[in-house]
Amino acid sequence: MGRKAGSLYINPKKFGSLHKPCMKEMTTFLNCLAVNNNSNDKCVRHKELLSACMDSQATNKRKSWGSINYHLQRLSRGRK
Repeated sequence: MGRKAGSLYINPKKFGSLHKPCMKEMTTFLNCLAVNNNSNDKCVRHKELLSACMDSQATNKRKSWGSINYHLQRLSRGRK
């Protein structure tokens, strides 16, 4: 009755609290498109709000790990 060994299990409670930026703006934009039969002209305000939210998220970049070549060299040094 338990889980089989080696099977993949994802805890849904762990991922339920993830921060989803711009979800509200995206939902309102998609609802606007659905109500107006995919007319982009009638949903300009919602599109601008979504774009502004996405642009503000782009400025919150994480620290870069460096290039892939650097990490490949680092890993290959450990194998020798």
